[in-house]
Amino acid sequence: MRGMDKQLYTTNEAAELLGVTPARVRQMVARDEIESEKMGRDRFITAQAIAAARLRKTSPGPTAKSQPAKATKKGGKK
Repeated sequence: MRGMDKQLYTTNEAAELLGVTPARVRQMVARDEIESEKMGRDRFITAQAIAAARLRKTSPGPTAKSQPAKATKKGGKK
């Protein structure tokens, strides 16, 4: 909305709100997965961008134990 100040969060604050590391937030910014605003040398994440990222957040993938075993080579030495 015009004239209203946006709620801005540092990458550390955004990481805490999203449950990820600050490095992951920076990676998300670099990949355009989350919007940010640059002010001077610092980046800030808007509350709307954090809310959108929360909606997109998926559950963790399968663990190493739950993945199927790798297939072996066919036609090996006899």
